[in-house]
This record gives sequence, C-alpha cells and structure tokens, in this order.
Amino acid sequence: MKINVHVFTGCIVVLFFLSLNSCKPPQNIPYFQDFGDTAKPEVIRTVPFKSPIIQTDDILSITIQTIDNDVTNLLNSNGSVNNTNVAMPVASTTPGSNAPSVNGYLVSKDGDVELPFVGKIHVAGLTTSEARDLLTKEVNKYFNDAIVTVRYANFKITVLGEVERPASYVVPNEKINIFDALGMAGDMTIYAQKENVLLMRDTLNDKKLIRLNLNNKNIVGSPYFYIQANDVIYVEPNKYKIASTDAYRNRYFAIAAAVLSVMIVAISKLL
Repeated sequence: MKINVHVFTGCIVVLFFLSLNSCKPPQNIPYFQDFGDTAKPEVIRTVPFKSPIIQTDDILSITIQTIDNDVTNLLNSNGSVNNTNVAMPVASTTPGSNAPSVNGYLVSKDGDVELPFVGKIHVAGLTTSEARDLLTKEVNKYFNDAIVTVRYANFKITVLGEVERPASYVVPNEKINIFDALGMAGDMTIYAQKENVLLMRDTLNDKKLIRLNLNNKNIVGSPYFYIQANDVIYVEPNKYKIASTDAYRNRYFAIAAAVLSVMIVAISKLL
C-alpha cells in the first residue's frame, strides 16, 4: 500500500494547531464586571454585620487584666486547650507537630466556660462582646477594676478549589467577608469560575449551599457577604481549565502522531 506522505503530514499539522486552539486563555478574569469603567464612584449599601453567637465546643481566648501582675498571670495561666480538630493557619503551623495547641477556654456541652477563682459561667448564646460584659461583671466580684477581653480562638474557615493556597484558616477577627477569605488563600486563579462560587454553611441541623456571583457588584449587599465560622468556600474551575487539561492530552497525541509520521516517511523511502 502506497502512503501519501504529504496528506498524512498535513493531517498532523492540523492536529497540532487544534491542540493549541483547545487551550485559549480565559476572558472572565476581573471581579465586578458589571461595574462600569468610570471615575464616578458608586455607593452600594452593604448588609449589616451580625456578630456570631458562641456555641458549644467553641474555643474562646479570654484575657483578664488586673492591677496585680501576679494575679493576672495566675488568671491567664489556665487557658490552653489542645484540640486536634482545629486547623491553624498555614503561617502558624508548627513543622513536625501533629496537633497545634490552641490557647483558649473550651465551651462545654452545657455552654459554660470555667475560669480560675470565678468558676463556671454560661456564655453559649452570647456574642463575644456580651460574653465580655458578663465575664467582667463576674470577675469584678473577686478583683477590682479587672479588664476582660474575649474573642474566638477557633474561628475556622476553609477555602478550596481554584485558589492559590487551598486550606483551612483560623481567623483572628470574626468580621471577615468573602473577599478577605479569598485573599488569605492567595486569591482565585485565572481558571476560577467567579460567577458561580459555592458557599457551604453549617446550620443547627443541616448544611446550607449557596451560589455567589463575584462578578456582580451587589455581592456586597448579599446576606452571605460576611463569612461565619466553619464556612467552606469552593471555587469551581471554568471551562478553560477543563480545556487546558484536554489540551495536554491533545499535545501528547500530536507529538505521538508526528513521531509516527517521521517513521512512516522513513519506511516509505526504504521501500
């Protein structure tokens, strides 16, 4: 059988260029694509921030300051909880450590925290500012002019998918929005599907799944703009990421076909 070398080589060239065209760069990269390119500022009302409510198994960082340094050190010496289920930020993990140590007071199943000298105080159902006021009142029954600060020690969020650093992060500030969370994860990659970001949120008895469009400027007014503890953000890949994966396979096929064509040309010359 006589092989038409020119026809076969032409087919190889077509396959090669098809493999290149199958991986075009994504065009849907910027945020807020519905915001016009103008110097005039546009004001959008944001959703009011609601402080999270303390729940059982939360870990609270509680600091008590008194006029006596010895008493202060004693009061703050018993707030270390080793919790294997808490994922610390990437920058704060200790190499070789199986479970990071989280400094704080564990809220019991009854909703209480137990402080030295003061005893058990019920804090479940309160915000951190309300818990601070309650603890200040109780502590000042034993120590004069004590100053109490309360914040979360295990406010964890998880960012997965098309971001630079997918991981779980413990956030020191409870007021965090979705762009803050994505910023901690190194922002989205160019293959992220910004108009279809999935937010998974724990409720009392189930999980709530919400789709968010980060190309819409009204996202700042969404009731899901602010992130809550244990939220999971999943950034899906767009069609260009899938195409780029297919492109690698196409390139290998084109290379294999090119090698095969060289072998056929060489064999045809020998025959």
